[in-house]
Amino acid sequence: MIVELVCSAVALLLYMNTLSADFCYDDSRAIKTNQDLLPDTPWTNILYDDFWGTLLTHSGSHKSFRPLCTLSFRLNYALGSLDPWGYHLVNVGLHCCVTALFTAFCHPLLGGGPWTLLAGLLFASHPIHTEAVAGVVGRADVGAAFCFLLSLISYAQYCLLRANAVHSSGVVWRKVLWLSGSLGATAAALLWKEQGVTVLAMSAIYDLCVVHRLRLQQAVMMVLKRKNMSLLVSLAWLVGFGMILLAARFYWMGNKPPNFSNSDNPAADSPHLLTRVLTFLYLPAVNAWLLLCPDKLSFDWSMDAIPLLRSIADWRNLQSVLFYSGFSLLSWFGLRNPSLQSSKISETNGKSHMSNGKPATNGYSHNHDDNHYRDSNSPKRNGYHKPLRAPQKSLPATESVVVLSLGLLVLPFIPATNMFFYVGFVLAERVLYIPSMGFCLLVTIGLRSMFIQSYLAFRKREWEFEEQWRCLLYLSLRACVYLNVSSHSGTRTNLLLHISLLKFKSNVCFISCSGLLLQERERFSEALHYYKLAIGSRPTLASAYLNVGIILVSQGNVEEAKRTFHTCADIPDENLKDPHAHKSSVTSCLYNLGKLLHEQGQHEEALSMYKESVQKMPRQFAPQSLYNMMGEAYMRLSNLEEAGHWYRESLKAKPDHIPAHLTYGKLLSIIGQKSEAEHYFLKAIELDPARGNCYMHYSQFLLEESRLGEAAVMAQKAAELDSSEFDVVFSAAHMLRQASLNEAAERYYGKAADLRPDHPAALMNLGAILHLNGKLKEAESNYLRALQLKPDDFITQSNLHKLWNVMQKQGLRASGT
Repeated sequence: MIVELVCSAVALLLYMNTLSADFCYDDSRAIKTNQDLLPDTPWTNILYDDFWGTLLTHSGSHKSFRPLCTLSFRLNYALGSLDPWGYHLVNVGLHCCVTALFTAFCHPLLGGGPWTLLAGLLFASHPIHTEAVAGVVGRADVGAAFCFLLSLISYAQYCLLRANAVHSSGVVWRKVLWLSGSLGATAAALLWKEQGVTVLAMSAIYDLCVVHRLRLQQAVMMVLKRKNMSLLVSLAWLVGFGMILLAARFYWMGNKPPNFSNSDNPAADSPHLLTRVLTFLYLPAVNAWLLLCPDKLSFDWSMDAIPLLRSIADWRNLQSVLFYSGFSLLSWFGLRNPSLQSSKISETNGKSHMSNGKPATNGYSHNHDDNHYRDSNSPKRNGYHKPLRAPQKSLPATESVVVLSLGLLVLPFIPATNMFFYVGFVLAERVLYIPSMGFCLLVTIGLRSMFIQSYLAFRKREWEFEEQWRCLLYLSLRACVYLNVSSHSGTRTNLLLHISLLKFKSNVCFISCSGLLLQERERFSEALHYYKLAIGSRPTLASAYLNVGIILVSQGNVEEAKRTFHTCADIPDENLKDPHAHKSSVTSCLYNLGKLLHEQGQHEEALSMYKESVQKMPRQFAPQSLYNMMGEAYMRLSNLEEAGHWYRESLKAKPDHIPAHLTYGKLLSIIGQKSEAEHYFLKAIELDPARGNCYMHYSQFLLEESRLGEAAVMAQKAAELDSSEFDVVFSAAHMLRQASLNEAAERYYGKAADLRPDHPAALMNLGAILHLNGKLKEAESNYLRALQLKPDDFITQSNLHKLWNVMQKQGLRASGT
């Protein structure tokens, strides 16, 4: 128990800093735009929608039916809405639980002690887990791993009871419960993620190789000759239940495999068989390298992140050959005939001459096999070994654990190999979460064998440096874990930032994200370039059209922006990777198009766009701004009743939506409900006391009510808060002038002119207030500057002539005369 807690604590410490992380791209898709998380969505929708909230029968669905994971997201949403902290906390907690279960699973295989601790620490700290734990969508893999291990441990307990010679009713019921628990946990693992069903195959390997210690030939002969009926019945349960689960799963997703775009998995879309075969053979080698050396990790390997292998001459085929050769050698070692091997040192859990890599006090013997951990007198009948009896607590043979490790490494990865169906990614590090258990166990077995062999070599040759060698090896093991931890920390920091140059240039997601980053930094021309690249790669990417339109509006290219928004709105919503996000982008395009038409005075056309936007709006879309703009359009069309309805709808959608408070307050003021109007203005100020615009609207209301002193105070407050906003400062100056506070008005007209020195109205009004305040020469200067910008302005000309008359009477020389 202490070992499991230590490993879990290490896992917790490694991921503590992820609790403050925000949602990444896939997290946003699975949570922010997933309507199945909303409280008003019937929870039964989870049973009919995929992981992303899309109906399983929809043409764009990924068919990823993971209701338990979606349910956990929904519970997170109910407790903390969209606060990422709670979502990351659950992920980290699950990883700690999985680490504890994996360490407990390794205990009977490795005998406890330092080797079990090493396996647990390797798994707790492996950098390949970064995406699965730090990314919220990786919860599907972590949850599936949790149920995977529960199923495997339950089946191990069932095997232990089955081997017991006692057949009392109590034992029988306990066996039934453990087997039922194993099968139930398997179903739960499948409902977390598809690869969870592979635990049934792992249970069969555990039974054959660890419990019965059968070689491949013996297992085949046992099945053919129907020997050991209890084992055959157990295997039949596993096979039958697996077939039922797979058939039900395929039926539930509409009896159709998912469709993926070329950008998700380019090799699957290649018309050349050789390209597909070479690439798909190469990808497992890449995954194996990531387990060995996770130096470059990314949350989205797609498109040309791994260039296709189109020729036999491609040097990367050598990596594939080396990988499959090494894997074959390991498999041969695990499946070979143990009786043909030279005898080594005996090792059991209770009576070993070498226990967990430490020498025992009773010497050592060459009459037993250290790598096989079996009694020399273990009986054999009909070509197969008897399963271990419960009282015998001998460790499994090293070969058996190697086979188990290889199975744990390979079988959960098979759904991602494109062997039976194409998948929607090139590489996905989170799918290595369960296979990494096999890798960590395999590494531990290898290190333990090296340690034992080196110990025997020293003892045999009676070398003098045995203790120093053992210390050196232990330090090497500690360094291995430390390297894992330190590289894990750096990898987690850079996971979302590290992208190869080729991936950066070709992946639509990253191209679009680059455009967004440049847009936030106001580098609009560069952002526009990247968005257009994204549209060229994926013409149905509505979010790119939306951002292109927004940038074009900011650049004053209104007509092209309109065409861009129209193009986005006309994109069909079939066979799309993320239909909910697409609908949100289309809704935003229609909304922005309506705003453009509204600003151009085309209120009927704007209202038409707003109505279409409401029709296409997905449930997770935040509609308050859209409803508020509909109210504005109806106001301009003098339909006050409809305007009030949509203002109220905006406030219903978001009770703290400040623009709706201000616009609805203006409407109430127009229709004579003054007290109610003032309430909404004051409420807007209460919601955001630092927003000058709220004070300005309230100041205008007070001015209309002839409350000039109060209006002036509010206007000054607005100008102080939004001192860099020309409209606010200019309006404040107007109100101060109307309140006869000419000195203050002069000051704010001066600030407005400083903000916009090319604005003729600002200069003209500054001249007028200076004129009133008796500063004639300064007034003349500002009038003349205003006329330079707008020579035909009648009011400025009239004011200037009046000023010259005054100056002439006072004997002052006018500059323009």
